[in-house]
Amino acid sequence: METKYRSNPDENPQAAEYVEKPESQLKAMWETLRQNKAAVVGLIIIGILALIALTVWVSELMGKQILPYDPNYSDMTKSFIKPNAQHWFGTDQLGRDMFSRILDGTKISLFVGISAVAISLTIGVVFGSIAGYRGGKTDTVIMRFMDMLLSIPQILLAIAFMAALGKGIDKAIIAIGLVSIPEYARIVRGSILSVKENDYVHAAKIMGNKTSRIIYKHILPNVISVIVVRATLGISTAVLDTAALGFLGLGVQPPFAEWGDMLGRARGFIFSSPYTLIFPGLAITITVLAFNLLGDGLRDALDPKSRIK
Repeated sequence: METKYRSNPDENPQAAEYVEKPESQLKAMWETLRQNKAAVVGLIIIGILALIALTVWVSELMGKQILPYDPNYSDMTKSFIKPNAQHWFGTDQLGRDMFSRILDGTKISLFVGISAVAISLTIGVVFGSIAGYRGGKTDTVIMRFMDMLLSIPQILLAIAFMAALGKGIDKAIIAIGLVSIPEYARIVRGSILSVKENDYVHAAKIMGNKTSRIIYKHILPNVISVIVVRATLGISTAVLDTAALGFLGLGVQPPFAEWGDMLGRARGFIFSSPYTLIFPGLAITITVLAFNLLGDGLRDALDPKSRIK
């Protein structure tokens, strides 16, 4: 393994600690992640879901139908057909193929989840960085506002935003993204407080670097592992919030297929046609579980103390 010294070993032998090169660090992270069977299972499931979502999306852009049936086409003469060879997951109350709708719903759930996390992560990192680095009154004002948002249950706050913004997939992305900002802001602030007093940060200040450069060039790269883990887990939360809003009729609107909306519209048939709830529920559960498993694995892989030797 190639190494480099942080300080001259001839001048200070005790300070002659070595640092793994980026290639070695990435290899060690991957080896640790690969040893975590649960994380690998989660990664495989996410890969399959991403492939399904991407394939469905590209086929729609090309004007081609690759799904067994049109997920939005209704035929009342085929309503409530139980799972069989033609309709693997059966049909719903409008005669739409459940299997095709669940596959089509994959792209919506992943798109909303990833987009919402991108919004909350970007804004949360900015506010958390400013609060953690500047401190004082700036920190107090920002974090007290974040505490105020955290005091309100996330789903209730999302419903309030949806009531103000209106229904639709774009509104759901904004609402879910906004309610998650405080979590990322607190995590980033705490991480920055723990590293901003290090010598390399003081050296950057002495060299005359701007505050923005110090934060994004010298501080954030050293706390990125915490952010990556939280973002991965945040996607599972966003998928759940999307399903919750859809279940309440506030999220993605018909005729688009969304797992939560499918659950909400089928709840009246839980005894007569339980499969109309079971399959969308399983899709939500598997997706959320996959991101949680991967997030836990990344937490171990990105922690130097827990890496395999």
